[in-house]
Amino acid sequence: MGIKKFQSVLGGLLGIGVAIAAPSCSNQTPSSTTSTSPESQSGQAVVNVYTARHYDTDEELYQDFTKKTGIKINLLEGKDNELLERIKNEGTNRQADVLITVDAGRLWRAEEAKLLQPIQSDILKAKVPENLRHPDGLWFGLTRRARILVYNKAKIKPAQLSTYEALAEPTWKGRVCVRSSNNIYNQSLLGSFIESEGPEATKAWAKGLVANLARPPKGGDTDQIKAVAAGQCDVAIVNHYYLARMAQSKNAEDQAVAAKVGAFFPNQQDRGTHVNISGAGVVANAPHQKNAIAFLEYLTSAEAQTVFAEGNDEYPVVKDVAIPAVLKEYGEFKADTINVSAYGRNNPEAIKIADQVGWQ
Repeated sequence: MGIKKFQSVLGGLLGIGVAIAAPSCSNQTPSSTTSTSPESQSGQAVVNVYTARHYDTDEELYQDFTKKTGIKINLLEGKDNELLERIKNEGTNRQADVLITVDAGRLWRAEEAKLLQPIQSDILKAKVPENLRHPDGLWFGLTRRARILVYNKAKIKPAQLSTYEALAEPTWKGRVCVRSSNNIYNQSLLGSFIESEGPEATKAWAKGLVANLARPPKGGDTDQIKAVAAGQCDVAIVNHYYLARMAQSKNAEDQAVAAKVGAFFPNQQDRGTHVNISGAGVVANAPHQKNAIAFLEYLTSAEAQTVFAEGNDEYPVVKDVAIPAVLKEYGEFKADTINVSAYGRNNPEAIKIADQVGWQ
């Protein structure tokens, strides 16, 4: 295998403890390493990857990258905030080469902390659309995630749905489910509204949405889908891949839930459906910068993009890459072309608005 996983605890700057990684989807507390690079110990080319994504699919890609390039991946998994704190604590004695995380809002946090450096890569610029990367090249999108509406097929016809904005109208009172505004997905949705419609219109929409909730926000996107299927609400706002996973689950209950709901892409007649990314950047003062860029270029290859799509039901960022059957069933859709960097830039205002309207 070409992957090694750091094993000790965040904040404990002792010990090097490295073990061969087995594919895992579980969250792990980030670990620490000493200042001695594994490359200097073994002579083998390496890249140190800090990731907040925890999918078997990703580990397949890491192994394939090593097989193709000979560059070994030292992998550190953890939660976003823990990884950012780890990189900050490394200071000038930097170990991290690559930071991978989900949501442009989280990439913005790394950007604001000055933890990333501009990436010089004609390959990345050619493959990743301009709106899915940082204007100055601090990070690039790797996958796309559409924030869709799911609806109860026994209660709602698709013709009754249109836009995110419509969910704030009185006709939807007591019929909408959505997770907490503490979640970055909803903060970024608000951030996109702020960029497109302005703060006042965003506040009015959020206020109307909160007034129409069938229940106080609770649980994640999967819980919203289950609530729609159970008739607790008629429609919910979720990321598309949560529904795709349930539809393909080996669990009969998940399949039954997915069968009761439909997927709808809002705002097709105007700006398009809100799309976010998972993405990556090269860490400032990365010890293995060239290897880091080569790794990101690999992740935008057609082969890697296909693995992302088929393995985790995410939409590719690269054109003309095939998508799995479950996504084809949802149909093609018009995506909002706003630069996703706006989500982070508008994040403080988004949180402020959510607090003002009582979106828990």
